[in-house]
This record gives sequence, structure tokens and C-alpha cells, in this order.
Amino acid sequence: MKKNILIKNAKLIATMDNKRTKIAGGNIFIEDNEIKFVGKKLPLDFGLWTSDCLTIDASKCVVLPGFVNTHHHLYQTLYRNIREVQDAELFDWLKYLYTVWKNITPDAVYTSALVGLGELLLTGCTTSTDQFYVFPKNQPKDLLDFEIKAAKDIGIRFHPTRGSMSRGQSKGGLPPDDVVQTENEIMKDSERVIQKYHNPEKFSMCRIALSPCSPFSVTTELLKETVNFARKIKIKCHTHIAETIDEEKFCLEEHNLKPLAYMEKVGWLGDDIWFAHCIHLNDDEIKLMGKTKTGVAHCPVSNLRLGSGIAPVRKMIENEVPVSLAVDGSASNDSSNMLRELKTCLLVHRLKSGVKSMPAEDVLWLATRGGAQVLGRDDIGSIEAGKAADIVLFDVEKIGYAGGIGDVLASLLFCGDSDIVDTTIVNGKIVVKNGKLVNCDEQKLYEKANRIAEKMLE
Repeated sequence: MKKNILIKNAKLIATMDNKRTKIAGGNIFIEDNEIKFVGKKLPLDFGLWTSDCLTIDASKCVVLPGFVNTHHHLYQTLYRNIREVQDAELFDWLKYLYTVWKNITPDAVYTSALVGLGELLLTGCTTSTDQFYVFPKNQPKDLLDFEIKAAKDIGIRFHPTRGSMSRGQSKGGLPPDDVVQTENEIMKDSERVIQKYHNPEKFSMCRIALSPCSPFSVTTELLKETVNFARKIKIKCHTHIAETIDEEKFCLEEHNLKPLAYMEKVGWLGDDIWFAHCIHLNDDEIKLMGKTKTGVAHCPVSNLRLGSGIAPVRKMIENEVPVSLAVDGSASNDSSNMLRELKTCLLVHRLKSGVKSMPAEDVLWLATRGGAQVLGRDDIGSIEAGKAADIVLFDVEKIGYAGGIGDVLASLLFCGDSDIVDTTIVNGKIVVKNGKLVNCDEQKLYEKANRIAEKMLE
């Protein structure tokens, strides 16, 4: 297989560099896993660079850096659209689904991860994180390893987080006791996973973070121990915060503090921390997030699906809070469609903060550079020489984009009758070609996932 790639004569390249440069008729040269050249006119000595080159005609395509998904629960792809919780709010939704999730197996973890990661690759995402926190007592303790294997097999850049729950119902928490672990079990396995898989180097395909699940499912001791350990070895931490009013009531009753104040008390603010959701924050709390550079994974579809609310993202941006986009779990989103997340972000903030508050290019920035910043990476998120070759091509010469030629970049969010890419390249390798996954059989994966889901729901 040819190692080098030339993306030639693109309809438009949106580099998402600091100047938000756009290049009509541009070219990108990839050598191995690195972008070497971006521009309209190829260098005169281009022919001397390599004779081992695959050329992709991008004349019908808008070319973008791959999107970065900063919050997910991949195992939930097996628990979509369950009738009993279609119309439930978060706490009731969780209480029901814990009874199903406690039966998860290693094969279910691997298969569900392939499904979710495959959907992400098909809809423009090249880097994803995941928060896996369900460790049933009757299952092996290395369940996260099966997600990591799935990411490697399908070819996506992965930031798995070793999730945890230590506060079961017997301690006043929300999850049943048979899916929680002791602090000692959690920290021991966290250290194992980091030693085995974490790679902090440039262009790394796997970096680990630690992620106690939420204020209502972990102990204060675990939060403190986790963040102290993570800072010693210089890795990031992640959790859910300020997602619902129920969570706020829980924190006030249990700790006499609102969620963000509680996290500040236990040391969970800083540029090595990012929170999912952050819907219910006031102006002072947003300023504190901006001052400490604490990141946010904004999940608009899930927040609407559960009726949780709309995060004040425009205020966050104005206060220099690092903001990214995320699909959240596939049982509260019912999809891992990254482009749909962008489209929803574009629309929902026009209701939240005004029609001018969320231009299309701002959404694309959140999905690329915003995600890279939140994950602490300077080697992804833009199409520039020296960056990782994570690139997506959307064919816009289709009927769904007809009439949208006035701004072909924005047409990706305003127009279109499909969210599937033409091509996805991750780390210099083509993983989606002609709108199909390269590294797995989609039909066989669909059938296997449904067999497992049906058995578990029984």
C-alpha cells in the first residue's frame, strides 16, 4: 500500500489555522502520517518528493481537518432507542439503564465500540475520547482494553478515559452496588491502563485520561485521589458536571455546594480538566471556568434529547472557556453522528443566544481546534504542515447541496441530505473510502451488534 497521499485540486480546503485560511483549488501532500504541504500551487520540485504516492481527486469536495469528539459512552450503542426511557429525564433514564448495563460483556464492549467509532469516522470525526465507567462485578476488570482494541482495529485516534463509579446506592449514590468498585480497585486498574496504553508523544494514537463518572456516583475521596494521581503523572481528568437541575439539588443536599463549587473544592479546575455538559452555570461560574482554562465538552443533541437544557456556549466563548463538541453516549443521543452534532450546535444557539451568536465557521472551529485544545493536543485540529494527517473530504456536488454554492463551507451545516463523508484519513491512512469503512464489514457489524443488543435486552 502506498504510504504517501496527494489530495489534489480541492473545491475548497478549510485549514482551520489561526487565520481560518481557505484555499479554493488547493492541494495537500501527506508523507506517511504527517502533512508536508498545503497550498494552491505545488512546489516545482514536487516530483522529486516521492514516487510512491496515491492521488485523490478532491475537485468535488470540501476538505477539512478531522473533527474531534470529546465525550462519549461507546458501549451505549447497544442500548439505543429503548422504549421505556425514550421520554425519560436523566436520573430516571439512568436508573432504568443501569439494570441493563450491568450485563455487559467484553464482546459487547468491543462490538459497541466498533459501531460508535465507525459512525464517527463516517461522519467526519478522526479523534474521539470515551468515558467507560461500568465495571460489573461478574465481568473481567479489563473491559476498557476491549474499547482500545476496537479503536486500533478500526483506525481512529483515541483518547479513552478510565471511568469509575465508587458510590453505589448503599452509600447514597445513584448506581446499583453491583456496578461500582472500591477506590483501591479503581486506582489500581487506572495505573495499569496508563502504563500499558498511554502514549504522550506527538501523533500518538492513544492517550489515557481518568474520569470518575459524576458527583452522584463517586465519593469525594475518589475525586481527590484521582486528580492528585493524574497531576503527578501529567495526564488529564474528565467528568460530567452541571448537566441537570437534579444533579444540582443532589450536590446542594449532599455537599452544601453547587456542582462547580464542589469540583473546585476537590481540586478539579484547570487546563488539565474538562467537563461534559456544563448546562447549568451562572455568569460567575463561567468566568471561573475561563480564568482557570477548564474545558467543556458541549453535547447539544443529548442535552435536547433528555430535556436537560442548552449550555451557554456563547458566554463561554466570550469568557475564553475552552469549548469543544461531543456526541455523548449513544443511548442519550441514539447516534454517534458527529456532523449532526455540528448542525444541531449551529441551530440551538440561535434560540439560546440569538441568530448571530453561532456562525457556521465558529461551529467548525469548536469541532476541530476547540477539541484539540480541550484534549491538550497541538498536533491535530488543523490542516497545516507539521500537523497529523487527519483529514476528511465531503463531496458537495450532490443534490442535497444544490443551490448552496454561495458558501460551500457553510453548506455542510446548512444543507445536505446525508452526513456521510466521501473520505476519512487518520494518521495518514484511509479509513473511509467512497463513504464506506475500510477496516470492517459494516453489514456484519450491524448484524452482530443487533444480536448482542437483543440478547442483553431480554
